[in-house]
Amino acid sequence: MPSFDAVSKVDLQEVDNAVNNTLKEIATRFDFRGSKTEVSLDKKSKVLVVTTENEMRAKAVRDMLIGHFVKRKVDTKSVEFGEVKPAGGSLQRMEVKIKEGIDKDTAKKIVAMIKDSKIKVQAQIMDDMVRVTGKKIDDLQAVIALLNAADLPTPVQHVNLKS
Repeated sequence: MPSFDAVSKVDLQEVDNAVNNTLKEIATRFDFRGSKTEVSLDKKSKVLVVTTENEMRAKAVRDMLIGHFVKRKVDTKSVEFGEVKPAGGSLQRMEVKIKEGIDKDTAKKIVAMIKDSKIKVQAQIMDDMVRVTGKKIDDLQAVIALLNAADLPTPVQHVNLKS
């Protein structure tokens, strides 16, 4: 039976490239000259840490990161910016979480959306993804078009299309 998986994944290499481009931009910008601004990425915990002197610079780094994410085709829905908090001394710290996987609420919303569309397919939640199976590939392609048109809180990719 034909099937595909709806998943939400982030290419960490592209996130790393966006961070490196942001660091290069920080090094060349006049308003950051002589500042103690650092951006570090922990790939295991999928957290970016921005450390700088004041809230204004933290927001400028946030805007730079968003711009580089867009250039690198990393969906900004998969990135969650935290609040700027004191980090000790005169430094400010902001954590940026990279979200992967479809959470339970979004998965239930996807399954309900597929059932409401009356397309003859079955959708089931499997951990952090949704598997859709049907008798015809045309039905699966209709579901893919439906998911692409939907405004979901997380980006959704379609993988493992098998016939």
